[in-house]
Amino acid sequence: MANTKRLDHRSDSSQRIRLRLQRGLHKDHSVLLSDISVASIQEYVYLVQMDIGGQSFWMTFDTGSSDLWVASSDCSNSDCQGVMRYSSSLSRTLTLLDQSFRLTYLMGSALGTVGTETVTLGPYEISSQMLALANQTSGLGLSSNGNSGILGLAFPLAASIPLTSGTPVLNNLFAHLDDQHRFFAFKLGRNESRDVSYSDSSIAVGGLDSSLTNDTSQFVFTSVFASAGEEYDFWKLPIQEITINSQILPLSSSLIRGALSPIAVLDTGTTLILGPTEDVDAFWNAIGTGASTRFNQQTQTWQVRCERAVDIRITLGNSDNARDYPLHPEDVNWAEDGVRDGWCTGGIQANDAVTSGDWILGGMFLRNVYVIHQGATNSAPPMIGLLSMTNPSTALAEFISSRGADPAPPPFMRRAGFSATKMRDAIATCVTCFDFIGIRGTKQNSNHVLDFAENIAASNFGYWQLQQ
Repeated sequence: MANTKRLDHRSDSSQRIRLRLQRGLHKDHSVLLSDISVASIQEYVYLVQMDIGGQSFWMTFDTGSSDLWVASSDCSNSDCQGVMRYSSSLSRTLTLLDQSFRLTYLMGSALGTVGTETVTLGPYEISSQMLALANQTSGLGLSSNGNSGILGLAFPLAASIPLTSGTPVLNNLFAHLDDQHRFFAFKLGRNESRDVSYSDSSIAVGGLDSSLTNDTSQFVFTSVFASAGEEYDFWKLPIQEITINSQILPLSSSLIRGALSPIAVLDTGTTLILGPTEDVDAFWNAIGTGASTRFNQQTQTWQVRCERAVDIRITLGNSDNARDYPLHPEDVNWAEDGVRDGWCTGGIQANDAVTSGDWILGGMFLRNVYVIHQGATNSAPPMIGLLSMTNPSTALAEFISSRGADPAPPPFMRRAGFSATKMRDAIATCVTCFDFIGIRGTKQNSNHVLDFAENIAASNFGYWQLQQ
């Protein structure tokens, strides 16, 4: 077993640790554990600097996993090339354990050896911290993203390294913080620069980033969801609804035991918002009036016209304290992956392989909020605090200024239970009616009928177009 843990607070300076936004291309199309691959799009990661055994590394800041691991000097495959790697020969505090590990993420994997080492995160130093030295990685884009490993800050139950080998970083941090300060807070920004001094992203342990707020009362707190009788695994909370220009999107029932509404996992290690195929298809079908969205069969992703502007809000929390959180249109309509003939990537995509929750709210959501992850105290369970950082009116103005005016009609939400088959029947009926009453080609007296049919036809169930 490892030596007794010790956490030292090495400085009285600001608790803020700046994160670095880094973009890179995932090139391995076979690593996503689903029949739907989003591995070809250009994703980004948020990196935090930390010392491991006296060696400095940029690590992915990941609230969707629980393990700490770093690429070792023994990792020679292409995924590890071009990044700083941990060298055991340069450390006097490493203890290797007779324990191998293999970590599998939603996208990519790592394998190697478990050990303990002294690690430093901002002003905090943890001795004998459990971690893994990765001798081989696959599909994680280390060389393109510039990160040497992953710092996981979810709950211990989600750890792949056996807890008999040691304690994850999150628990070691929380165990040495009093109830009032047992939390970390983070804000994911939009500025990309290798000079971290220009970063608008940060994480603070035991305090808030004073450049954002000093007042925790501004946050809305919700207890972390856990099924009855089970331990906490991820930072998750209920989704009450999703709205598109104030229209409610019907959501599928939760597949999580004991959940009364769909459950969302907050995951800084995932770029997109991921949800059930049925719900995501309905989302883009509703937005797709005027043929402004399409499903790319080759990449198996939804695409949207780059100027398409919609007001999307996600309502999170329990039914008695739920709040809606607006998304910046550029997080729904993602041009950062590149523009292809006027088409951009949808920030919300389908993935039915997620088992930790019904939805994963990645960077596309988290860039719109300031987040507190509060550990359990003597009087309260673990909590998630959210503070909205996006003004929808300002965001829309910024989007239109950057992308131009949106010529498409407003979104059209088909009512619950109106299936694709009923949609096709409705369109066929409309066309038949036009022929029967002799108004085909005489739109002058039937604009309301044609507009109705066009709204339905534009819902992307086959991209029917009416001949007028």
